[in-house]
Amino acid sequence: MTEIPDIKPALSVSELNQQAKTLLESHFDQVRVEGEISDFTAASSGHWYFTLKDADAQVRCAMFGRANARVRFRPAKGDHVQVRGRVSLYANRGEFQLITQHMQKAGDGALQQAFDKLKAKLMAEGLFDAEGKKPVPDDARNVGVITSASGAALHDIISVIERRSPMTRLFLFPVPVQGTEAAPALINALRQANELHLKGILPLDVLIMGRGGGSAEDLWAFNDEGLARSVVESVLPVVSAVGHEVDFSISDFVADQRAATPTAAAELVTLDTTEWSQRLDDAQRFLQGLMRRRLNLIRDTVGHLRARLRHPGLNVTQQRAVLGSHTRQLNTLIGGQLDRDRAALDNLAHRLKSRHPRHNIAELKSTLDGKTQRLGQGMTRVLRQLTSEVAQKEQLIRTLGPENTLARGYALVTTADGRIVRSAENTATDDKINVRLASGRLTADVTSVTPASDGD
Repeated sequence: MTEIPDIKPALSVSELNQQAKTLLESHFDQVRVEGEISDFTAASSGHWYFTLKDADAQVRCAMFGRANARVRFRPAKGDHVQVRGRVSLYANRGEFQLITQHMQKAGDGALQQAFDKLKAKLMAEGLFDAEGKKPVPDDARNVGVITSASGAALHDIISVIERRSPMTRLFLFPVPVQGTEAAPALINALRQANELHLKGILPLDVLIMGRGGGSAEDLWAFNDEGLARSVVESVLPVVSAVGHEVDFSISDFVADQRAATPTAAAELVTLDTTEWSQRLDDAQRFLQGLMRRRLNLIRDTVGHLRARLRHPGLNVTQQRAVLGSHTRQLNTLIGGQLDRDRAALDNLAHRLKSRHPRHNIAELKSTLDGKTQRLGQGMTRVLRQLTSEVAQKEQLIRTLGPENTLARGYALVTTADGRIVRSAENTATDDKINVRLASGRLTADVTSVTPASDGD
């Protein structure tokens, strides 16, 4: 006989796509993929749609508005990026796709890891601690600037200084600010500025080190460990002004102060001309007030000394009068104290007499007799109450006990080991049972067992 094969029912297209979607999403919950962007589209809804490809394959990607709002650059066709997301299937079309949740330029991940590792290392050594920071002047007259001679950062600093504090002098230490030569050049410029200052050749007040904005690779020179240590070792206070406000570098953390931009750094270390005028006016008012207070103090002191210059005879007369007054006050105080002490002594003698033990003994004996009487009366009441309760409980035991039931002709049946037999099914043929009657006991053998029927 031939078996008929078990044929499973056919799936609809929707069911197939949905099962494939569930399988993909459960197996590829979070993946990282690196490739080149092509067919990039930014929809009016705020979502991005693009294709990620390599030399042999490609995959469709979607990045929704809430996720792409965190991306710090605008992707374009040809960009080499690394993305993180989950694999899914667009069930309506049966299209395999990658729902992207994070995007960065390829290589940024390794740079970020190196940044975080160096940051943790220097933090553990205490290079970021506030206790080691040098104060940064807000009215510097000689400012050293370590940046590119052709960059926008220098132009912004010069514009701010000319506008706010024309008397402030700038000294440029030109260096490349990106590329492999940048970090060594920055370190050398820091050392050169400190040496010139210590030798008195260039009496600098503060150093501004920085550059304009750029990519992570462009700013990487300011994440150099050697540069960080040189900033900490600098005798001159260092203001770090690297990139834009959202950019952070290792130099920002080790510097004595961070400025969001080169422009902000120039404003930080200088006073506006109006502020200088205000400070001069404040200083003038302070000096004038100080001089007036000093003159008034001298005048008061002279007047006080003149008032204290008196004839010696007048002082003797005054002192004799003071002595007489003090003598009368002393006599009055001594007499008053003696009277108070005498009254206190009389009071204590009276209290001692009133508290003689014989008074307390009679009072305590009367209290003891009263309590003894109340105790005897209480014990009598408790004994009567307990006797009544015992009698009631004995009567209840006799009423509810098995003897009354046995006296009406019933019997109490137990097995040989003392268990009460409540059903015939609790025994078997030839079992020995004990029967307790109202008067006496019986021992019997079970000859037959008849289970109870539904009507019994």
